[in-house]
Amino acid sequence: MKNIPRIFIEQNLQAGIKIPVEKDTSHYLKHVMRRNDCLCFNNGNEFTATLSDDGKSLLVGDKTNHLDPSNEITLYFSPIKRLDDLLNMATQMGVKTLQPVITERTTAQHINWDRMKKIIIEAAEQSNRNSVPSLLPPKKFSEINLSEIVFADERAAYGKATANIPEGVKNILVGPEGGFSDAEFDKLDKAGAIGISLGQTILRAELAAAIALSKVLK
Repeated sequence: MKNIPRIFIEQNLQAGIKIPVEKDTSHYLKHVMRRNDCLCFNNGNEFTATLSDDGKSLLVGDKTNHLDPSNEITLYFSPIKRLDDLLNMATQMGVKTLQPVITERTTAQHINWDRMKKIIIEAAEQSNRNSVPSLLPPKKFSEINLSEIVFADERAAYGKATANIPEGVKNILVGPEGGFSDAEFDKLDKAGAIGISLGQTILRAELAAAIALSKVLK
């Protein structure tokens, strides 16, 4: 089913039901893709679907055999200026949950979270997922359980030894553009959080997130 448009549907899906669609979805299928068939997905499942003649609804067809390639990872991240890139890449890499974390050096305070949700949905549609990551409300650094965290430790670029990545990692933390503060590093170390190296160079925050995920997923 290559090149067939994929549409995320918020409600539960089952064969034979008719689902109302937004005007932008109808326009996308009829006038951009110039077709009335598509794939719709949610909650790990994918179905065939057909746009009605009046463009107001989708008739859900059969469930496909496509398995959801998503994983069980929660990405803890500090909001950054290029947050759309970070969320796009994390979604494409199969992350299940996205948890914003406000650190001492977080500077991107005024995020349009509704726009971020749209970016996440579009990335899920494009990347062949059958589910969309959950975007949780922001938490303060002091509110997260650091003992269950693997974090991108930029101190490795200055020669600090870091641990090997343990099996079964589920929680990954990446910091803001300016990195973690000394106090935050101290809290991470005292909590037993596992710092991992991303190499000998200092990376942009959005790239650090993608590389950290790739190291855990390999």
